[in-house]
Amino acid sequence: MTSANIILTDAFERVRDTVHAVTDGLTADRLTYRVDDEANTIAWLIWHLTRVQDDHVADVMGADQLWTSQGFADDFGLPFDASDIGYGQSEAEVAAVAGISAEQLIAYHDAVCDRTIDYVGTLTDDDLARVVDTNWSPPVTLSMRLVSVISDDLQHAGQAAFVRGIVERR
Repeated sequence: MTSANIILTDAFERVRDTVHAVTDGLTADRLTYRVDDEANTIAWLIWHLTRVQDDHVADVMGADQLWTSQGFADDFGLPFDASDIGYGQSEAEVAAVAGISAEQLIAYHDAVCDRTIDYVGTLTDDDLARVVDTNWSPPVTLSMRLVSVISDDLQHAGQAAFVRGIVERR
């Protein structure tokens, strides 16, 4: 592994560690607690960050998303199109991410994280420089896309940790 592989692997592992810490032992009602009627729940935040990672990494790999290929979409039974990753969802859609256990969220996240880490371990510096999205200026390279996923994941994991802190104090 190169230095970049080690750094990326460490970052994705940190996301996983936070997901586990945030969801550990939470009941369904705590997973769906809302600070107010428009706030995101822990369940939605963890589902969303995992969906984004699954979507974006599968895309750059040229692979199917685990959400559908491994049956997580069916297992979760959410009332969304299977391609939905949560971006721009309404407060009603956020509330629809319910009836899911912490174990389900962790299982999906672990599967996505494992595949991501396996993939990252195969990358070379040339791979990381590959342009994966020309819709931006400058075009997005693979390394930029992976760092973007890590950033988004850590922000949402931190938000979920904040909500857990509130839930545990009420």
